[in-house]
Formats: sequence, C-alpha cells, structure tokens
Amino acid sequence: MRRRVLPGFGISLGYALAYLGLIVLLPLAALAWKASGIGIEGLLRLLSAPRTLAALRLSLGGALLAALVNAVIGLLVGWVLVRYRFPGRRLFDALVDLPFALPTAVAGIALTTLYAPGGWLGRWLEPLGLKVAYTPLGVFVAMVFVGFPFVVRTLQPVLAALERDVEEAAESLGARRWQTFARVILPMLAPTLLTGFALALARAVGEYGSVIFIAGNIPLHSEIVPLLIVQKLEQFDYAGAAALGAAMLLLSFVLLVAVALLQRWSGRWAERAR
Repeated sequence: MRRRVLPGFGISLGYALAYLGLIVLLPLAALAWKASGIGIEGLLRLLSAPRTLAALRLSLGGALLAALVNAVIGLLVGWVLVRYRFPGRRLFDALVDLPFALPTAVAGIALTTLYAPGGWLGRWLEPLGLKVAYTPLGVFVAMVFVGFPFVVRTLQPVLAALERDVEEAAESLGARRWQTFARVILPMLAPTLLTGFALALARAVGEYGSVIFIAGNIPLHSEIVPLLIVQKLEQFDYAGAAALGAAMLLLSFVLLVAVALLQRWSGRWAERAR
C-alpha cells in the first residue's frame, strides 16, 4: 500500500479547494457577473473613454515602471544589508518594513507633505522645474514607496544563502566583478528577483490610499483607475465599477502571467549557468 506524505490528503485537498473557491474564485466570478450587466457595447464604451484610457495608462504604466525601479534598487539594498556590516544596519533593515506598517492614507499624507510645493523637498525641487506632488510623477513615487519592501524581503533570504565559493572560483579564473555578477550571481537570483518584481507590481497596480493624496486626482492627467472605481460606486453605478475592476483584473493577470513565464525561463537559465 502506497503511503501518502500528507495524512488525510483527500480531505486536505478538498478543504484547500473549497477555501480557494470561497475566498478567491467566488468573488472574482461575482465581479465578472456584475460587470456583464452593462453589456459588451457599454463595456467597450466605458473602456474606450479618454478618461478611462488615461487612468489605465497611468495605473498600469506607473506600476510597471515602479516595479522595475524597485527591482534594481531592492537588489542593491538587499545586497548591502546581507553582505556588509556597518553602524545602524539593523535600524536601516527595520526601516525597510516601514511601508508595511504605515496605513496607506498616512503614507499618502506623509509623501504629500514631503513633496508638495511648500514641502520639505518640494520647495527645493520646484525651482528646478521638477514638480512631484499632484502629477503622474507623484503617483510613481507613491507606487515605488509601497512596493519597495516586497523586493528586498524576497531577495534577502536567497542572498544570504548564496555560496561565496562560486564567486571566489569565478574570480580565481580571472573573471572581473561585473562578469561574476552578470554570469554567476544574477542567473541564480533571477527567479527570486522576478518574484519580488511581481509582488511589487501587484501591490502598485491596486494601490489607492497612498496615491490619491499625492496624485491630485486631475482627470486625464493624474487620475488612477481605483479612484474611478470609487467614483462609480459613489454614483451607484455598480456595474460600471465592476467593469473597471474586471478590466484591471484581466490586465494585471496578463502581466503576472508574463512574469511567470519569465520566471520559468530564468529558472532554466540559472540551471544552465550552474
């Protein structure tokens, strides 16, 4: 008789699938059903409106760019925290989790206070022609802020587990530092780095509280899709709000599938590099 690794596998699987259906699949099905209330013509008219297209472009484009920046900066910060010892390292490491701990509204108010025209940084940036608050740049800054910890915390355990013997072997064979990083370290980090990128992207796409304060919410300029959804709800247009939510869900799913495919490819690349 073949023994199962997990006792009661059938019951556990049934419970897991039921839980997944109730928590994830059922709400998504309800969203799609509610969105179908406006019909295909109404959906196309809503999604092709200039205001909706501008909001989608800002929400998805800003989230993608913020996740890319977080991937680069998060890798650098994670590397420094793991590989170096310096005064205040533990405090710096704790500050990485600050976006997790702060309520999103508090984060938005803090960023607005900092980057507003009369803020601590805004007053110095505005004479240089760089306006952050109440612009798409402010939306980007808020998205970077909320997504940054995901990349760092995802990478840190993997960086700590990297064997330095491989790096030393590459150096002994004459490889330069950038060659060691590009051909030895990066292939091993790529799957994890893409995971952190996906988490930061998912957080930024749906971010609301920390964005609306610094965005200014100017139609066709600095308005995000979650705000349009809230406005639809305030107007009792539940079908329109559901349609916007379904569109965001579909586009986010496409992006995450693309990231998953990149993860699979990077995993094979890492195996070949070893």
